[in-house]
Amino acid sequence: MSVSIAEGMYGADQVGLISGFLFLPGQAGQPIASEEAVRFLQQPTPDDGFVWLHFNLAHAACERWLRAKMPLPDDFFELLHAGSSSTRIEPSGGMLLAVINDVALGFGVVTSDVATLWVAAGSRLLVTARVRPLRSVDRLRAAVKSGEVFLSARSLLFHLMQDQADVMAGIVRESARKVDHIEDRFLAEHLQDHRAELSGMRRTLVRMQRLLAPEPGALFRLLNRPPVWLAEHDVQALRESTEEFSLVLNDLASLVERIKLLQEELAAKLNEQTNRTLFTLTMVTVLALPINIVAGFFGMNVGGVPLANHPHGFWVLVLLVASFTFLAGWWAFSRQKPR
Repeated sequence: MSVSIAEGMYGADQVGLISGFLFLPGQAGQPIASEEAVRFLQQPTPDDGFVWLHFNLAHAACERWLRAKMPLPDDFFELLHAGSSSTRIEPSGGMLLAVINDVALGFGVVTSDVATLWVAAGSRLLVTARVRPLRSVDRLRAAVKSGEVFLSARSLLFHLMQDQADVMAGIVRESARKVDHIEDRFLAEHLQDHRAELSGMRRTLVRMQRLLAPEPGALFRLLNRPPVWLAEHDVQALRESTEEFSLVLNDLASLVERIKLLQEELAAKLNEQTNRTLFTLTMVTVLALPINIVAGFFGMNVGGVPLANHPHGFWVLVLLVASFTFLAGWWAFSRQKPR
């Protein structure tokens, strides 16, 4: 089949198509425009390859064009309007429909914001649609442009899920590196109040775990009772992607628990340090109490002040204050329970 090369496919065209690729059997993907993709899908030959079309849902004409030109089930458009939810994949109308939550792509900026990708994968068509750029889609597009060969549209979907797991593994690895640094400083007794940083990291990871983890019910049903039109190698690829993502989620859960324990240890250490500081201030107050009392009494401008005319009155008062200070210190330290 002769297909003209579409120029400048990264920016969205008049229907919101960001990038489109045609995959012929045994060949790498070639760029394709939206109207060329429609003509390809209208041809009755089922074994001449498949197309991947990636859309920007923020484009006003995108959904209307998808409804009019693409052979997509109604469930796909219901998912578009259902809003963000947990990641899931399920069969519908001879296609695999998926909602994939992934880390948003920050241009040169490290971000942990989560964005949603809606996917419909059939035998000759893979449609992905998003509002915000995603890291895993950018990785998949880079793999296609590098010449990687894909056997089917569904294999692209499973590759996308693996890319999502790789992105998630990178975030867990970076977070673990930060936790290692904080833990090393804690063990070296270089105490700093990292509780705000740890709390923010923990909230982010828990949110990502909630949104990015696939719904187990629908996924297990799909793996245990796959539809007849889903090839065996596709089921195996989905199972491998699921297992890989499960390992990443286990690492994430372990990291969250580790952050929780480190928060508790750090809070206990800081509380102990605060208690020692308060005890020191209390001791200073207690030890200064006798001299303040004596100074207050002898500083009153009244008659009859004792020892006013005594030749050794000053040293008598020094001895008196020192004695009371010693007794106050002994009393305070004796009440301090040993740790």
